[in-house]
Amino acid sequence: MSLFDRRSLMVMLAPLALAACGFTPVYAPGGSGDALYGQVTVQAPEDIPSTSEVDSYLLVQNLEQRLGRAGAGAYQLDLTLDTRDEGQAITEDSQITRYSILGRASYTLTRQSDGKVVASGDEEAFTGYSATGSTVETLASERDAHQRLMVILADQINTRILTTVDLSTDPALALAPPA
Repeated sequence: MSLFDRRSLMVMLAPLALAACGFTPVYAPGGSGDALYGQVTVQAPEDIPSTSEVDSYLLVQNLEQRLGRAGAGAYQLDLTLDTRDEGQAITEDSQITRYSILGRASYTLTRQSDGKVVASGDEEAFTGYSATGSTVETLASERDAHQRLMVILADQINTRILTTVDLSTDPALALAPPA
């Protein structure tokens, strides 16, 4: 057995490498998550172009949980949402027993002070549910699948915003330089 273990050395050197590249945890003091929390006004669910108003409400609810709820924030997050159900498993007598729900959310994060778009993009995800039980079970499964899909899309949007937005040009929210 060797005293020199490469894995142990790598584990010990990893924090040094991250510190050298300017890595800052998103939710640490001075991170983008800390600076943006409570500063993003998410578009009202009823104003979101969507195929489902319920999905819009669920998406906004999940985004506000992650970004904080702002009355008049420094940023405005505008969204569009599209979901559709597709049959995946079809029996020989043409009964669909499994559905996939495909979701696509487009977002634009705009700085209120000057109207500059600081982040934008599209996120896609899917989830599924089984339609083999009773009508009540199938409806409950469908509702749960839509809720899961909105959680996934909100997580993706939140992650993308927090990891790509450049707050260094916003004097009100400028991040402290990494130490």
